[in-house]
Amino acid sequence: MNEVPLNHFLIVSTALFFIGVFGFLSRRNLVTILMSVELILNSVNINFIAFNEYLWPGKMDGLYFTLFIIAIAAAEAAVAIAIIIHLYRHYRSIDAEDTDTLRF
Repeated sequence: MNEVPLNHFLIVSTALFFIGVFGFLSRRNLVTILMSVELILNSVNINFIAFNEYLWPGKMDGLYFTLFIIAIAAAEAAVAIAIIIHLYRHYRSIDAEDTDTLRF
């Protein structure tokens, strides 16, 4: 049926998820935090595709969910980058822990 076992996909997806969580919690730069969120969303996409292929090989539901998540992630990235650019222009810093200058 499939050449690559489901465990391999789950291991890669889990590694991406925890790398994303680590980057989200440990970084101070807002762009790096945004990239970490994208890693988390990509790990979810791998899970959807892998489980769709192994549980329901004839259906396309996992692919539809993945395409929806990719579209939402693209919109989220565009809005987040616009906010980050605005914060940088206004405060000259995109450090997430620099709360003194990021207060409104």
